[in-house]
Amino acid sequence: MSSQCPPKNAWPELVGKNGDYATSVIEKENRKVDAVVILDGSPVTADLRCDRVRVIVNSKNIVVRVPVAG
Repeated sequence: MSSQCPPKNAWPELVGKNGDYATSVIEKENRKVDAVVILDGSPVTADLRCDRVRVIVNSKNIVVRVPVAG
């Protein structure tokens, strides 16, 4: 899914980092996206949007999945 959204569209290096820190890094590296922190297990829409990055975190606000555009 993320390969449809250029230029940088995935941030594997942010897994294990603080969710708020991750959103700031993502938005700095790709100014065309809005990064949003989402609690793991929360319902989300299935639509593809290259201007959105979901940062999935656990209850301690730690990123638990690779954030990708889409």
